[in-house]
Amino acid sequence: MSAPQPSTRRYCGVRLLAQGGMATVELAKDTELDRSVAIKRLAENLAANEEYKRRFLREARLAARLSHPNIVAVYDAGAEGGVPFIVMEYVEGETVSDLLRRRGRLEPAETVALALQACSGLETAHEAGLVHRDIKPQNLLIASDGTLKIADFGIARSLDGTQLTQEGTVLGTAGYLAPEQAKGERVTAAADIYALGAVLYELLAGRPPYEADSLAELFVKQTEGSIPPLRELAPAAPAALEDAVMHALARAPEYRPESAAAFAAELAATPTAVTRVDRSLAPTRPMRRVPSSWGRLPDVARRRRWALPVAVALAAALLALVLGLSLGSGPTQPPRPVAPPSMSGSSARQAHAFATWLRRHAAGG
Repeated sequence: MSAPQPSTRRYCGVRLLAQGGMATVELAKDTELDRSVAIKRLAENLAANEEYKRRFLREARLAARLSHPNIVAVYDAGAEGGVPFIVMEYVEGETVSDLLRRRGRLEPAETVALALQACSGLETAHEAGLVHRDIKPQNLLIASDGTLKIADFGIARSLDGTQLTQEGTVLGTAGYLAPEQAKGERVTAAADIYALGAVLYELLAGRPPYEADSLAELFVKQTEGSIPPLRELAPAAPAALEDAVMHALARAPEYRPESAAAFAAELAATPTAVTRVDRSLAPTRPMRRVPSSWGRLPDVARRRRWALPVAVALAAALLALVLGLSLGSGPTQPPRPVAPPSMSGSSARQAHAFATWLRRHAAGG
């Protein structure tokens, strides 16, 4: 005897949350576990394709294996009346898209804080072999406690390559698709990193890097156009943050950060992240090596490193001048040999010893 198929009978509908051409989402009550859940039901015209239904349910069940605080949990999946459904964690809050409509743009510190959480969730999914393929503001949820959660893992993958996308319907908003995805080429984790970079660009600049209504238009802009420099639109963004975002938006996948964790490492190293963002939001896994060209010493650190040698050189020149003047006006006997100060210990101790030695011997001690 076959096992009973999952159904939505254990869920009591509360209200409709969203409705679109591809699916409807409703808030429901899980009567067995006494908790609120979100049920996504696919549109009937999509459910008519049997191959698509099988892929949709298979990918949804793969997504259900992911367990991470920055990924919306999938609790159940099945079909009822021929229509596939997914039962997911209900996140009370708003989407990043809602946040953008309300605020227009975010401060750099807020942007980095959200990005680090998204990177943490993506790294877990990528390590499990899942690529989201549709990272965009609408699929990034912000819970009431500030936690960012990535929604719809599995759904985008199941749609990719179906007749729906082959006929020209854009899977996801065009402005966030990586160039290789827009061209229909093989999609890897690098496409998710590009899409997240596009979201961060919009959070900072108030507009996505490219704006297009179709894949054809997006392809032309990505091939022949250029992205406006981020700091022209968001002057408050530190240069290091602009570098990190533009690194993620590289046209070729091999020139982007090698992983979501590597992208998080670049973001966490920006002045904004160091001074204003709660570092506990960063991924806890060890970060992979970041290319040296992305980790130069800050200007302040370089200046401090050279400050002591320059000061010593200036002081030595001053001493030579003082001794020369005293020799020119005093007796002709040769001067006594003078032992140099000890240059061991810390920089501060060296500087103090040299200053003491300089005062003693410049005065003829």
